[in-house]
Amino acid sequence: MTQAARQPRGPRALLNAALNSDGKSHPVENTFAAVTVVLGAIALISSAFDHLHLLSSWSGLVGIVTGAWGQFISATTGERFLLIIGLGASALGFFLGMAHGGPFGGVIG
Repeated sequence: MTQAARQPRGPRALLNAALNSDGKSHPVENTFAAVTVVLGAIALISSAFDHLHLLSSWSGLVGIVTGAWGQFISATTGERFLLIIGLGASALGFFLGMAHGGPFGGVIG
């Protein structure tokens, strides 16, 4: 007896379809994309407060590195899209954190 095929629903299925558009699973590449977006959001939000320059500059720097490596190993357009968004947010947060005191401001010296 044949079974009716059910399509997965919900936000996770939609995100999975967008990131894995080639039909294959890419857990490492998707993790790099997610980490880059989260670090970019942290860097951008914390750069709005000048006393959080350590957090914004370090999270921005790590976000830039993870985003660059994620671009290097990315397999689908959806991953690259999220990586570019995260890279932009990380870079902006990093530069504003540098303007407010940098990664070592007040710690060394």
